Amino acid sequence: MRTPAGRECSYYYEDFNRGAEIARCRIRRSSGSATWGPRQCRRCPVPQIEAASGSSRLDLTLAVRRRPLGLAERFEVEAWCTEHGPIADPYVGCLECVAEVRS
Repeated sequence: MRTPAGRECSYYYEDFNRGAEIARCRIRRSSGSATWGPRQCRRCPVPQIEAASGSSRLDLTLAVRRRPLGLAERFEVEAWCTEHGPIADPYVGCLECVAEVRS
């Protein structure tokens, strides 16, 4: 679905039909993550990661960390391949899956 920032993200969901006002991010969050708001979509790296890797086995976890005084936010993304385990660079994806496709 298209986020308020105008990018496609499979984790974003909204419903404004018949008076409903639902907008949420359905990505799994790590413990200690700050609460999510639609304004965060403009800086979130998840849509870029999804577009870059293109893997159906990609599983992401997001943590939104606020800096002191709440002036800035930092987004931390952990990526896992559902078949091979942790991924070092989520923008590249699982290197073992890439090797399987090439062979």
